Amino acid sequence: MADPARARKIADRIKVIVAEHLEFRIKDERLGFVTITDARVTGDLQHASVFYTVFGSDEERQATAEVLEANKGRIRSAVGKGIGIRLTPSIEFIADALPEGAAHLEDLVAQTRARDEELARAAAGARHAGDADPYRKPVDRDGEDDDADSTADADSTADADSTADAAGDRAATDVEVR
Repeated sequence: MADPARARKIADRIKVIVAEHLEFRIKDERLGFVTITDARVTGDLQHASVFYTVFGSDEERQATAEVLEANKGRIRSAVGKGIGIRLTPSIEFIADALPEGAAHLEDLVAQTRARDEELARAAAGARHAGDADPYRKPVDRDGEDDDADSTADADSTADADSTADAAGDRAATDVEVR
């Protein structure tokens, strides 16, 4: 088994050699606008998978796949001469699903943006179900209530305070006696 760093270097070199060979050596009209996206080599350096994308229609993708399959031997010979190792790896061409995956993600992002805009429009005219400020504020018992919210809070808590006042009166009388 080869060193993983060496396998990565060989895979990168195979990627470059295949791209140059497709660009400068293969003269076939059926070969579309092809991009070599990645190359991976097995740990024993016996097999290389070359990933590619083709810009264009489905017919152009199919024609490019046929050209790559037909010229696989020539490309493998060029790779063997270019990398200079004892055994030339066999080559397999795999159409990369990167563009389709990216298009799917773009569709999902567009749907999410549309939903966000719809929620923003719905939230623009929305009001809170309760008070604007749902937190209780301390009640000023000195009789100087400055805002209406504190009187409303005092009215709503009057029932709860009446039971506490009975216990508080006893404590207050104890304090006053001292």
